[in-house]
Amino acid sequence: MIRQILALEGVLAVCQFRDDGALVEGYGIFSDAWMVQLARFACDYRRMLQGNTDQLSMFTQVRGWTPPRGWLVRGIAKSVCGAGNVVCVIDNQEASLDNILAELIDISRY
Repeated sequence: MIRQILALEGVLAVCQFRDDGALVEGYGIFSDAWMVQLARFACDYRRMLQGNTDQLSMFTQVRGWTPPRGWLVRGIAKSVCGAGNVVCVIDNQEASLDNILAELIDISRY
């Protein structure tokens, strides 16, 4: 299922992980060990983001902040973006962020 994200322009790697951060499956140009680290990073980042949005929602009393649908960590050349338990690494020059995030959000619902 997640392989179709790899077909999008600019996607270098994609992986799916369990709620404990263990890698379920991963595809792309990186090694298996790197995919395991990507899955762990994505799981930890998602938990941190959820905690921050919960606090923001609680302190502002404004609805709609949680749950976050997706996230993005942007670097100079590459970025990491995720939704649910799916994460991918993209090349900033080649990727269409809107398309990739839309696909991630769609696939994360399965």
